[in-house]
Amino acid sequence: MKRRSIRASSFSAALAPLSLLAVFCGSAWAAPVTVNIATINNPDMIELQKLSSNFETANPDIKLRWVVLEENVLRQRVTTDIATGSGQFDLMTIGAYEAPIWAKKGWLAPMEGLPANYDEADLIKTVREGLTEGGKLYALPFYAESSMTYYRKDLFAEKGLKMPEHPTFQDIAGFAEKLTDKQNGIAGICLRGRAGWGENMALVGTMVNTFGARWFDEKWQPQLNSPEWKNAVTTYVDLLRKYGPQGATSNGFNENLVLFSSGKCGMWIDATVAAGMIYSSKESKVVGKVAFAPSPVAVTPKGSHWLWIWSLAIPKSSKSQDAAKKFAAWATSKEYVQLVAKEKGWGLVPPGTRMSTYASPEYKKAAPYSDFVLNAIQSADTKDATLQKVPYTGIQFVTIPEFQSLGTVVGQAIAGALAGKSTVDAALQTSQAQADRVMRQGRYIK
Repeated sequence: MKRRSIRASSFSAALAPLSLLAVFCGSAWAAPVTVNIATINNPDMIELQKLSSNFETANPDIKLRWVVLEENVLRQRVTTDIATGSGQFDLMTIGAYEAPIWAKKGWLAPMEGLPANYDEADLIKTVREGLTEGGKLYALPFYAESSMTYYRKDLFAEKGLKMPEHPTFQDIAGFAEKLTDKQNGIAGICLRGRAGWGENMALVGTMVNTFGARWFDEKWQPQLNSPEWKNAVTTYVDLLRKYGPQGATSNGFNENLVLFSSGKCGMWIDATVAAGMIYSSKESKVVGKVAFAPSPVAVTPKGSHWLWIWSLAIPKSSKSQDAAKKFAAWATSKEYVQLVAKEKGWGLVPPGTRMSTYASPEYKKAAPYSDFVLNAIQSADTKDATLQKVPYTGIQFVTIPEFQSLGTVVGQAIAGALAGKSTVDAALQTSQAQADRVMRQGRYIK
């Protein structure tokens, strides 16, 4: 027995180095986990892509693969992927519209087990609530925004104009007329004209609210042919056709950001996230020439400024959920805010998500609009955005699954009126008919 034990021990001892080598080799040669990320082609997300090499260096077991898309295309791709469960993406850039709806459908993995230093309590309340369903957080906010009015204070001074503390759309139309300078290529106003529920309808949705209109009455009957809708859409079309830039139907957020930053717009009503790029970016030619005011109102302030949250969510179909969550937590952390501040300056950090950002003296100094933006985000009430009662929540969108297609069809009809292919009346009759069809198919009405 003793002899056999010695032999066995010798044999085991001989194998031990090989075993260790096998373990070592297996560990060293294990392929990194790949996280496929679908995101939008806006400046903040492109910056994240550039800085993500810091994450990969610190986490060599994770490799990031990016798919960067235009906003409308992104929405189509991620919706198709998650609805079919194809698992093409491990991390998706989605917003406050998709998060609660997809969570209810069971399509998203909850963001549980976050690192202790993530400090979830630091997230701005309205932002955290916008991504929460059934008491669980289903997406991590990268940046959040409301809407506001940007204007060229140098041009206002030249024309002897003064922006009111709370402008109306009547004020804006008067200013746009006086600021339009076709000889020098300056449009009186720039607005989103590209069709899409998250493009032109983001602005039109707030105009509909402040003009006293609503998408549906309390019994889900469509209301798109109402006088209030006509007033809102007529004002929008008139503003852009009379005082907007050429080719306005092709302009979304990115195109208008370029126009305003290059000095081609007297005013621009759009996302608060643009403030950092206008005030601080090296590409901006209007630094020091810009002031801001709230989004204009008409008959009610309700729903006059939107709330949107670009965030990172993990589809349940992902096979790399742990790695995806680790990156999402890093990209939405205080650590990432500090990294952007170091690399690009405080004025360009992702805004709208964390109270600690707005408490930072460095951010307050770099972003004179910071308190205004924080108030706009905190006061955007998704549960009370219309003058008349409605059965839905949301400001610039209606939080029902059918809205994604309905909003886009209505956006296309209004873009057609803007392009002169139809009238506002015809666009709204088409929209009303489509809304009626969609609501009957969805059995909201009979």
